[in-house]
Amino acid sequence: MEKNIGKIRAHDAIVGFLYLISAGLTLFTLNLNFVWIAVAVGVLQIISPFTKFCPVYFTLNKLMPDTDPIQNGR
Repeated sequence: MEKNIGKIRAHDAIVGFLYLISAGLTLFTLNLNFVWIAVAVGVLQIISPFTKFCPVYFTLNKLMPDTDPIQNGR
């Protein structure tokens, strides 16, 4: 589990960054369509425990092969 801490932190940073980008673009451009980025990320976070699939973990599992796979669909 110790070697997965970096992967978990990277996941949290990426997801948090996507939320901030969505909020920032919405406020900066006053275009409410950018809220859909946050909605999509939120929906993926809600369904990932049930589907055992997360696109961010899928990518991180490929980029960090020396760690244990997390939410790889199994």
